Amino acid sequence: MNPRRKKRLVLASSLVVGVAAVASLLLYALNSNLNLFYTPSEIVNGKVDTGVKPSVGDRIRIGGMVTEGSLVRDPKSLHVSFAVHDAAGGQVTVTYDDLLPDLFREGQGVVAQGVLTGPGQLEATEVLAKHDENYMPPEVAEAMGKDHQKMMYTEEQKAGG
Repeated sequence: MNPRRKKRLVLASSLVVGVAAVASLLLYALNSNLNLFYTPSEIVNGKVDTGVKPSVGDRIRIGGMVTEGSLVRDPKSLHVSFAVHDAAGGQVTVTYDDLLPDLFREGQGVVAQGVLTGPGQLEATEVLAKHDENYMPPEVAEAMGKDHQKMMYTEEQKAGG
């Protein structure tokens, strides 16, 4: 093999190896930041179509309704725990160590993001409450068995009246 061909082969090989390394690092970074959405019944029983359940240590998002009477606050800290349920009957206990949103209420929709610490236990890093009685994220509405409908405004409401 002449030196010119050898040089091109080394250059092409290094380029292929470099692109493969960058692609694998990129996929690893995206995979570690991935948050999958689950409902409480999917966490307890697994997804309906695949049967896949999240494992302990996975970063996930959970959406459902806050169970009435399940909110427990620690009087000496910001630590709270509450249960989230859905229409299929699954229930997951969520713990959170920060201020809850102002619109957080029992019986209202909530989305919590965090780490699964046990079967049916989520340690949340973020809790989002729905902002009014008409809106619900499509994933939560589907999980709760509700029809997600676009809000209709009159011309007077659109004009600001």
